[in-house]
Amino acid sequence: MELQKIVLLENSVSAGTTSERAIAVCAQAKEQEEAGEFEAAREILSEYWHRVGERPQIEGLDLSARADVLLRVGSLSGWIGSAKQISGAQEIAKDLITESIELFENLGLSEKVAEGRVDLANCYWRQGAYDEARVTLQQVLDLPFDQSGEQRLRALVNSAVIEKLSLRYHEALRIHTEAAPLFRESTNHAFRGKFHNEFATVLKNLGLAEQREDYIDRALVEYAAASFHFEQAGHKRFLGVVENNLGFLYVRLGKFDDAHTHLNRARAAAVSLKDRGLAAQFDDTRARAFLAQKQHAEAERISLASVRALREGDHQSLLAEALTTHGTALARLGRTKDALVALERSLTLAQQVGDRESGGIAALTIIEELASLIPSNSLREYYRMAEVNLARSQHAGIQLRLGQCARLILAAETSREEGAHETRIQSGTHAEQEELPATVKLPSASLEEEVRRYEGQLIKQALDACGGSVTRAARSLGITHQGLAFILNGRHKDLLSARTPIKPRRRSIIRYR
Repeated sequence: MELQKIVLLENSVSAGTTSERAIAVCAQAKEQEEAGEFEAAREILSEYWHRVGERPQIEGLDLSARADVLLRVGSLSGWIGSAKQISGAQEIAKDLITESIELFENLGLSEKVAEGRVDLANCYWRQGAYDEARVTLQQVLDLPFDQSGEQRLRALVNSAVIEKLSLRYHEALRIHTEAAPLFRESTNHAFRGKFHNEFATVLKNLGLAEQREDYIDRALVEYAAASFHFEQAGHKRFLGVVENNLGFLYVRLGKFDDAHTHLNRARAAAVSLKDRGLAAQFDDTRARAFLAQKQHAEAERISLASVRALREGDHQSLLAEALTTHGTALARLGRTKDALVALERSLTLAQQVGDRESGGIAALTIIEELASLIPSNSLREYYRMAEVNLARSQHAGIQLRLGQCARLILAAETSREEGAHETRIQSGTHAEQEELPATVKLPSASLEEEVRRYEGQLIKQALDACGGSVTRAARSLGITHQGLAFILNGRHKDLLSARTPIKPRRRSIIRYR
């Protein structure tokens, strides 16, 4: 923000008592914060506070003004700490916000209590503590205040964010769908932009997971709406977030030129704002793009930069995700020991902060990328962790990955048993061979039965996730419609009741490769 504008803002709040002035200054700082201008907001508050980690000067202010300053400083500490990757910033922010909430509760200001709790929930989700964030936001939604008020809208959209991060996409979709009429009435472009961006992301994730082209089309429309409202609000940061989300969508669609165009715009926005945390997130997306393009060396280089940047701050869940990306790149480069170290760090970190979903995905990735190098008992333990951590996931792709990993473990164990059997035969005498139990010849027959059982489970999961559509289920399984129909009519007639008649659909505005 230009110095001249800051002076004008300061002059506009110079009149009134000391406490009235503080409240007016906080209101001006909040406007800049909502526009993503965190440094400008900090400068406006410079009479009371200068930097993250410093306690604001609130002596001489009445209780209401003290609470306002504490809340504003706490919220900005969280945002600036995220942008600059300042370690410990979220705990500092939480302490200040909690102190402000206690004061607002004593004053009986329920709307300000709600605002503080939404800001507190933001700190929790930055740390990956999704359950704490969920509980805190529910406290806001349970408060008796205007159903279409600002803080209720913030709580609704942030609740949907938490469900999305927890891979509970259908729950997030429900919240967005029910909240849509309330946001249409809002005149706050920043709120509306965030709503459309998050709604688009949920539709994108569901569309990709369930092969719903109609959801992909709707996501593109919602992203366009988000960009419009963020432009109206002057919110450069969130415009960058929209570009990043579009980049990831095009990666998944296999449209890599389009993906990198959007990712270039996203990173340029983060760099222009000197937001290291955002740039690191966008780098992780770029690394995933290179993984999809099988440019593993480039993916490793960029994902390592993302890990190094996120390691300095409090975004523990984002760091866990970046470590999983880095571990995947290392594994595909043949650096298996380094890969296991990175993926184990991701799993441990996610468990420490209570991010079950990131931990479950890290465990799945270990099985997918390194199964041949890991002892059978360890593979089973990783699978158990993945299954427990992802039990609440509503992501169809996650359920398919769980099934595929079970098959990998079974195949790895069978291969090792057969290898051990061959070794015993080659090194033993004829008499010793005769003493081997008859069951040593059973693994191949048992494997066939197990593979058929797992195949049935995978097909059932795909049909359920795709609403019974054989076409979409086949695509998610990586086979043709005719191939899946043949399997159903041949090996799995018991699943025919799970399919539905094919329904004609309108032509999509964007097609899968």
